[in-house]
Amino acid sequence: MNSVAPPRFQFEMFNLSQEGSIRVRTAWISDVHLGTRASGAARLLDFLREYDFETLYIVGDLIDIWQMRRSRYWPQQHNDVIQKILRKSRKGTRVIYIPGNHDEMISSFYGAYGDITIQKHAIHRTADGRRILVIHGHELDTVVQNVKWLAFLGDAGYQFLLSLNPLINFFRRRFGLGYWSLSAYVKQRVKDAVSFIGKFEAAVVRYAERYRVDGVLCGHIHSAAIHKFGNVTYYNCGDWVETCSALIEHFDGRIEIVRELDHGMLTPDIHPKPLVDAMA
Repeated sequence: MNSVAPPRFQFEMFNLSQEGSIRVRTAWISDVHLGTRASGAARLLDFLREYDFETLYIVGDLIDIWQMRRSRYWPQQHNDVIQKILRKSRKGTRVIYIPGNHDEMISSFYGAYGDITIQKHAIHRTADGRRILVIHGHELDTVVQNVKWLAFLGDAGYQFLLSLNPLINFFRRRFGLGYWSLSAYVKQRVKDAVSFIGKFEAAVVRYAERYRVDGVLCGHIHSAAIHKFGNVTYYNCGDWVETCSALIEHFDGRIEIVRELDHGMLTPDIHPKPLVDAMA
């Protein structure tokens, strides 16, 4: 007898398309870093298969051109991600691609290509009328903008930490333990890294204020979050390297983080409606 596998992404309330996938109004993904061994391409494919959305924002660093210049790596799953996004666009999903620093060469091709648009930034209007500025975020990273050689060096160190994750988790599985990311731990525990994240978030919000928006949404630092800074809500859709996280907008305008737990099921950070978009 055939059994039906449970969905990897679940909500307390959801709409289903005719194909049985979960329908949401909008999704934001960033920092997939295709072309690297650390990319969670397989898990992103699960997300793209299970969700249908009217609009998909790719918020930079879909392809890691920095890493591909150092070594050539492009397995079939990475190609499948590109094909899946193109297939969704052909079926009516509006795709907005905002290049980041790792795929900055894409910025040479700003413009519309059918249902795919490549642009520097975007203003997204939610179902409940709020205006959200969407940027990758490297514009506010002084290291990336002003000391590029140091940014490349930092990226190499980050890639080294990521390369240790499979070995660490091999032994953790042997002892029945769940997935754990050394690189994510370092970012959350090292004082300078924590300070950088806080300063980055505040700088992004100050930058957004000139656009007179209700919120700003970015990627870049691989740290999914929803925070309230005064009258502006800061959103970060995370990454598909460490946390495998994204942001989704429901048809009533609610925005939530979905993230993967123990490399198994992706679940939402669910909050009652009065607290939506205002996590501290």
